[in-house]
Amino acid sequence: MNPQTEAEHLRAALNHAAHQYYTLDAPEIPDAEYDKLFQRLQAIEAEHPELITPDSPTQRVGGTVLAGFTPVRHRVPMLSIRTETDTTAGGAQAFDARIRRELKLAQEEPPVAYVAEPKFDGLAINLRYEQGVLVQAATRGDGEMGEDVTQNIRTIGQIPLRLRATDSETGEGGGFSIPPVLEVRGEVYMRRDDFEALNDRQREKMAAGDKSAKTYINPRNTAAGAVRQLDSAITRQRPLSFFAYGLGEITPAEEGGPDFATHWQMLQALGAWGFPVSSLVAQAQGAEELVAYHQKIAAERDNLPFDIDGVVYKVDSLELQRRLGFVSREPRWAVAHKYPAQEQLTTVQTIDVQVGRTGKLTPVAKLAPVFVGGVTVTNATLHNELEARRKDVRVGDTVIVRRAGDVIPEIVAVLPEKRVPGAGEFTMPATCPVCGSDVVREEGEADHRCTGGLFCAAQRKEAMLHFASRRAMDVEGLGDKLVEQLVDSGVVKTLPDLYKLGLSSLVALDRMAQKSAQNVVDALNKSRQTTLARFLFALGIRHVGETTAKDLARHFGNLDAIMGASAEHLLQVPDVGPVVAQSLRTFFDQPHNREVVEQLRAAGIEWKEGEPSPAALLPLAGKTFVLTGTFPTLSREQAKEMLEAAGAKVAGSVSKKTHYVVAGAEAGSKLDKARELGLNILDEAGMLALLDNQP
Repeated sequence: MNPQTEAEHLRAALNHAAHQYYTLDAPEIPDAEYDKLFQRLQAIEAEHPELITPDSPTQRVGGTVLAGFTPVRHRVPMLSIRTETDTTAGGAQAFDARIRRELKLAQEEPPVAYVAEPKFDGLAINLRYEQGVLVQAATRGDGEMGEDVTQNIRTIGQIPLRLRATDSETGEGGGFSIPPVLEVRGEVYMRRDDFEALNDRQREKMAAGDKSAKTYINPRNTAAGAVRQLDSAITRQRPLSFFAYGLGEITPAEEGGPDFATHWQMLQALGAWGFPVSSLVAQAQGAEELVAYHQKIAAERDNLPFDIDGVVYKVDSLELQRRLGFVSREPRWAVAHKYPAQEQLTTVQTIDVQVGRTGKLTPVAKLAPVFVGGVTVTNATLHNELEARRKDVRVGDTVIVRRAGDVIPEIVAVLPEKRVPGAGEFTMPATCPVCGSDVVREEGEADHRCTGGLFCAAQRKEAMLHFASRRAMDVEGLGDKLVEQLVDSGVVKTLPDLYKLGLSSLVALDRMAQKSAQNVVDALNKSRQTTLARFLFALGIRHVGETTAKDLARHFGNLDAIMGASAEHLLQVPDVGPVVAQSLRTFFDQPHNREVVEQLRAAGIEWKEGEPSPAALLPLAGKTFVLTGTFPTLSREQAKEMLEAAGAKVAGSVSKKTHYVVAGAEAGSKLDKARELGLNILDEAGMLALLDNQP
């Protein structure tokens, strides 16, 4: 095959593959195969520069730096579409009523046919094709004059450099052939996931010390900025997408151009020629279906992969469009029906700190009230101190606040040029604004936390629910709704107050019968007899789970020894590292917490204390067991407790590091894996015998 023929074949194959990948999202060949074809074409063109054509896939590669943009006069003006200010269903009804009135349609006449489409939040572009090849791309500009951005637009994979010929025999795309001159209008935009990925890369650069790096405000501004880069290599680095929705200049039908009858027909032809047309575009008959479309897209808006700020309605018949004409440089036959804005400007009045039920401190910007996303917004979360510093939000700042659907409002950007003099950086308080306990931020974590877990009013409900849970103090009947009533009514303010509850105080609560109240009182009395491990776990100390609580109880033997242990001593406990040791010390160093512990003991909570039993001295120390299946006399939990009491570690999965697998009835895949690895397999009797035979 001679070089010219091979290059033509390669260009056709690569353009087809790009269309399948970018436009149809249905790739037919692996990336490696595409790269192989691309590299072969590059090699041919390097050896035979005269074979390079404007539509070659190799010409998408950015790298040209322009001194400035060349002005482009639009042969057909890029007019704006009037906006319907009523964001309710009434906006669609008003548009249909106006169209019927201007067309002088009687009430009994059939509904008007429309095309409805999302109003994409990007940058409008005009693409000019001559003989099916892209020759120019221009921004909208002022509608009459735009800027030549051809080099940048070539970097967008969804935009065809050469149009795909349709099959007149099969009727693909209506069977319309490509006109000699075709101007396609559409929107360049950035997908939300691409935008987030781009900002993630920018944050990595910032973390690495790149002072020129910055995060971007929103996908629309980022897309527009990318298209207007003087260096197309920069444009190429920003992932842009495209949707086609209209026409500019086109060869008329009498000169060989397509004879479209409807806007819908034109969109089908654009799709057949290789342009991406949104799957959300739909036909609608009359006002009722326009209203339904507006509501449907509104419901889907927050889950779309791209931003929209409304929908657009267009009369479908091109003949009716011509009859309706234009007014004040706007088409009478189209309207943009907006949704409530999702971004607005406002000012930060103060920055408060809220304490969550788990003790997490969250800075919240109190804003001058602003209507955004359909509601009046007065607060926006700043997540944590690092995020507040990264965004550099300060009291008095003018900010852009965003709210999408039910998402918590957030500040997406600060306008530093409007900053008031003397505004200082936000700093997290050293003590909890609710209870006054110390605030800490553990190494490697972004969040600050209050250390007054048992004492802090903000954490009261969560602390009680955890305390009463089955694996902690096991107070049956003390669930979410009851705890909420007890705390909200002021009946219970601290954990020890639970043990002061009587029948009269419980029966007085909503939907609490005498029998239910008695059951709760009985469960509380029963919980007074517990184990040191359960009590430790019930305290809700950060990073102290069931296993760690058991290890601590076994190692120290009594609570006072644990409360008084130094960080160095705590580190001698198996699986207790610096983070857990520090968390324990921080908890017990708070006078509030120690006081609550003593009050709980005074309320009658007791357990059997014993001599310290360091794990290293226990008979099964260093041995890992896995339990599977159903045992004849023991529950899985009882078996686990017996093994852990002997110093063993009970894991949830089988591996080469497992020493024994204890299998009961219906053991399943864990037993199969144990056999495959050649591990020691015991039944319940074998496990008990192993425990009995230990010294």
